[in-house]
Amino acid sequence: MNQRQTIPLSPAVSDRSSASNPLDVLVIAPHPDDAELGAGGAILRLKAEGWRVGILDLTDGEPTPFGSLDQRARETAAATDILGIDWRRNLGLPNRSLEPTLDARRKLAEVIRQVRPRWLLAPYWIDAHPDHTAATELVEAARFWAKLSKCDLAGSPHHPQRIYNYYCVHLKQAAQPAFVLDISQYWDRKLAAIRCYHSQFIEGRPTDGPTFLDRLRDEAAFWGKAIGVPYGEPYACREPLGLSSMQSLI
Repeated sequence: MNQRQTIPLSPAVSDRSSASNPLDVLVIAPHPDDAELGAGGAILRLKAEGWRVGILDLTDGEPTPFGSLDQRARETAAATDILGIDWRRNLGLPNRSLEPTLDARRKLAEVIRQVRPRWLLAPYWIDAHPDHTAATELVEAARFWAKLSKCDLAGSPHHPQRIYNYYCVHLKQAAQPAFVLDISQYWDRKLAAIRCYHSQFIEGRPTDGPTFLDRLRDEAAFWGKAIGVPYGEPYACREPLGLSSMQSLI
């Protein structure tokens, strides 16, 4: 297989994290745009609350009907600027044929050992898109590997405390999230970040309403209504959730 060119990112957002300056949250996305779609509200909210947040895109997301590597790179950079995150990289794994191989597990585990996040955000584990389900399987395996000692992985052992799963699915299903995050203050900026991916969500799509972006707003409003706020973002988790205070519940 020919070596694919990967999306370059500015050093301003790709080299700010290390063992001495770790991330609080690493969002792992199968393709550039998945983090914005599924977790854009959480990213913006966490940044506003002073957390260090990064995104690792596993593939370049191309080819697509109206995109190209150069255009996707520009779109990703624009969305990254809106999110204001601390770190972003692309792991360079193959789009459309992403698999949780041992080599991919090693690459991801070494990134986790480098940026040392407290939490990981990964796609929901049930989906019609093979890249998405492979991504989540890969994240879970790499999380385990990242803590191993007496191995030849680069970096020192690190084990993220939690994996929370965002919904960015290609499967028509009735989600049953573990919790819904209030993103009302951040919805407009989340939508602005998503709009940056013009080749994915605007170009070539029907213009008669409701558009794809209209549907995203409706979904966010649905989850907001479920918790009594204007806009919400749902999350799943395989493990029980813990609370230090009931005052955080709404």
